[in-house]
Amino acid sequence: MTTVTEILGRSVVVFSQNYLPIGRIDMKRAVVLLVTGKAEPLELEEIGGVFSQVRSASQVLLVPEHIRLKITGTERIWKVPPVNRREVLRRDRHKCQYCGTTKNLTLDHVMPKSRGGTHTWDNVVAACSSCNCRKGDRTPLEAGMLLHSHPRAPIHPAVAFAEQFWRMKVAAGVPACSGG
Repeated sequence: MTTVTEILGRSVVVFSQNYLPIGRIDMKRAVVLLVTGKAEPLELEEIGGVFSQVRSASQVLLVPEHIRLKITGTERIWKVPPVNRREVLRRDRHKCQYCGTTKNLTLDHVMPKSRGGTHTWDNVVAACSSCNCRKGDRTPLEAGMLLHSHPRAPIHPAVAFAEQFWRMKVAAGVPACSGG
């Protein structure tokens, strides 16, 4: 038997009006959105619709794993963050992009600035001071060093969530789309 705490501890995937997955919210917030009419349940048979029962004194509410917002909010405009130490370390998960260590991290320009490299998202990576010194004023290829990941600008959090959401569904064997 499922307890109230277990049910309220579950999360619900929220879709925009355009059916784009935009995030996860807790069950309490999902119930409020459904009861106030700001969201509607989505029965996604292709994804495997699972419902949780939430009971009050006068009502039983079936809360699905997926809901769709019916309101258009004034969404904040998301801008690509500036290229700075904090944001680069966040993007690179606080790991050196050459050796993987998490100690003594600095910023490294993949194409050195002295050779025309720019201070942009696609040219700056996190690197430990040891790897940064070893690479010096050379490119990773010239230094014989391999980057763990290709540097790129951060993407909108909703886009990142949507990519992760659909990747999980495809990995679970759910068809990405059902067309005819």
